[in-house]
Amino acid sequence: MENIDWKSLPFGYFKTDYNVRSYWKNGEWGDLEISSSEYINIHIAATCLHYGQEAFEGMKAFRGKDGKIRIFRWKENAKRFRRSAAGIMMAEVPDELFLEAIKTVVKSNEKFVPPYGNGAALYIRPLLIGTGAQVGISPAKEYLFIVFVGPVGPYFKEGFKPVSIHLVRDFDRAAPLGTGHIKVGGNYAASLLPADIAKREGFASVLFLDAKEKKFIDEAGPANFFGIKDNTYITPDSSSILASITNMSLRTLAEEMGMKVEQRPVPIEELETFDEVGACGTAAVISPIGKIYDREKDKVYEYCKDGKAGPVSTKLYKKLLAIQEGEVKDVNGWNYVIE
Repeated sequence: MENIDWKSLPFGYFKTDYNVRSYWKNGEWGDLEISSSEYINIHIAATCLHYGQEAFEGMKAFRGKDGKIRIFRWKENAKRFRRSAAGIMMAEVPDELFLEAIKTVVKSNEKFVPPYGNGAALYIRPLLIGTGAQVGISPAKEYLFIVFVGPVGPYFKEGFKPVSIHLVRDFDRAAPLGTGHIKVGGNYAASLLPADIAKREGFASVLFLDAKEKKFIDEAGPANFFGIKDNTYITPDSSSILASITNMSLRTLAEEMGMKVEQRPVPIEELETFDEVGACGTAAVISPIGKIYDREKDKVYEYCKDGKAGPVSTKLYKKLLAIQEGEVKDVNGWNYVIE
């Protein structure tokens, strides 16, 4: 294997040696297969191509201070994966198969797990697609579960530094009673155009509002939104937001730090009352937000005026990373250590 500059890794696809696969046919999952191919053969009428029967997860494995490899909160990913599958009528992947696939693919690509202490991790991408052929709109009768991995750096090139976000009113990520609460490809397809426009204008990502009234904060592009004020961690509650496992973890850590936690509708007007705001998710962990620009109102909300992340966001980020990398005791039992 060629030398990898671990500290300069982008967040992107990285070819590794193996992926793992299992096929669902005749009402049951087949044995797990290890493959060195980056490709799949697929029917031209597969439901994933025509009707969006596709769901995925994002997870990370970390090389700890003790040299051990830890996978963070895999049970929550498995649970969310099942919810996504059920939401668009796909075969659900049981915990046992999910864990076996994760363990096998990480072990098979162990040399790609970044060394401790360089800010990189092994990204794990479970994927579930409808492979059975249908022309009428109906669920497939066959599915493929596949997991591939690759070493990654931070999601935003700025890393743990404040980013600028564009608040958009002329696009919706997902409908209130649609698929926003599950991790399916259609939600991300809907976010591509507004995100591209924002990036061309110099912003790292977008901040979506609720699709029904345009009065409340919804998702921060590819991540959940949170705000800090009055020793309180505040994050939106909405039927069109994906339940972030990182956000869930940060809420627990905030409570352990003696903070109040509120998960509730967050009106736009509240943006000017926060001391700190950020985006959180598996890929980004925490991305502090330094500026939010509302074009329609020609209004700028500014945070991190010294160019640094706020103290609470910094403390939460360091605590979560310390747990993931085995630097502190995992009192909540979030890590799965691969033996």
